[in-house]
Amino acid sequence: MQKLLIIGHHFPEPKSSAAGSRMLQIIECFHSNNYTRTFACASAKNDNAFNLSKLGIEEVSIKLNHSSFDDFIRQLQPDIVLFDRFMTEEQFGWRVSEVCPDSLKILDTEDLHGLRKGRHQALKDNKSFNKSYVFNETAKREIASIYRCDISLIISQVEMKILKNDFKVDAALLHYLPFLLDSISDLTISRLPSFDERNHFVTIGNFLHEPNYDAIRYLKDTLWPLIREQLPKAEMHVYGAYSSLKVEQLHNKKQGFLIKGFTDDVHKVMQQAKVCLAPLRFGAGLKGKLIDAMQNGLPCVMSEIAAEGMFGELEANGFVNDEDTTFVDSAVKLYTSQSLWEEKQHNGFEIVRKRFDKNNYQQNFINTVELIKNSLEEHRLNNFTGQMLQHQSMQSTKFMSKWIEAKNRK
Repeated sequence: MQKLLIIGHHFPEPKSSAAGSRMLQIIECFHSNNYTRTFACASAKNDNAFNLSKLGIEEVSIKLNHSSFDDFIRQLQPDIVLFDRFMTEEQFGWRVSEVCPDSLKILDTEDLHGLRKGRHQALKDNKSFNKSYVFNETAKREIASIYRCDISLIISQVEMKILKNDFKVDAALLHYLPFLLDSISDLTISRLPSFDERNHFVTIGNFLHEPNYDAIRYLKDTLWPLIREQLPKAEMHVYGAYSSLKVEQLHNKKQGFLIKGFTDDVHKVMQQAKVCLAPLRFGAGLKGKLIDAMQNGLPCVMSEIAAEGMFGELEANGFVNDEDTTFVDSAVKLYTSQSLWEEKQHNGFEIVRKRFDKNNYQQNFINTVELIKNSLEEHRLNNFTGQMLQHQSMQSTKFMSKWIEAKNRK
């Protein structure tokens, strides 16, 4: 039986973020192919973390900049090491390469952090986003990490194009792997609340994630007052993990803008609401809130950034607008027209079935992993840039880490 080691940025929190759900989906891929799985993490485990031991996964606490990791991985001898985001690869990748050079290295990017940062900066500058914004320091680190790994998982087809066309990354180093969902049965659909049984607007997202907080502020200050003028009895329900004082201060009962905080059951929340709003102004990857909405029969009004990479050639499960007045008009129409609402709801079910059914991706992913693993030497010979970056990073990162470790002993 082959061994998989996942080095997590955090312990997965599927009820707090889409990243946590995606990690569990990847874990399931390897479980269905009889891999033994170990999850190691240097971050502390909090109350929102999923209990991986329920899935038969060993949980291991590791230290940053400490040779104890070398002893741990030397004893484990994993066949595959999966890094959760590029920062984790920066911290532990050189140690994996030094102690277990024959282990296949996979990077799960989650989304392109450099792309998200560049879009945020363009928004701050009040300028149109262009290539100069994406070629930032974060992107340089992230692309270097992609080259140092044998294969990187990319969640969005749009980001696949950016990596190939703008950064000229070899397609052999990239693998498209979106959210991996169970199919929605007709019976499940028939049991969902109808248009008349639902009320109010909803949005959801981890408040620590900057694009989510920005979207909530934009919704509160700009969009919601215009919607409320036309629908004075409607309420805006805002859910998310890790609320803070600055988030709680947005709560305004008189305006119908209600900060609800963490929910233990996103499906219940989505099934009670009539329309989901996602006016994200920057970000990257695929948006978990839209996936949750489609699975629960909830049409959406969203920005171009929110919709990016989600629908392909299919019709959206709602409306995609960046202009304030059009966004508001679409939200009101969707909230008040049952026929339009049902049409957009049906679109959502089709999107989940045709673009995110796990049966369309899981085996192909495992087959790709096995193919590369069985020809690893040749695969790496075709990636000289990766070898060069590996050599440079192992020298600089290695000695910086050893210096920190020695300093901490004093």
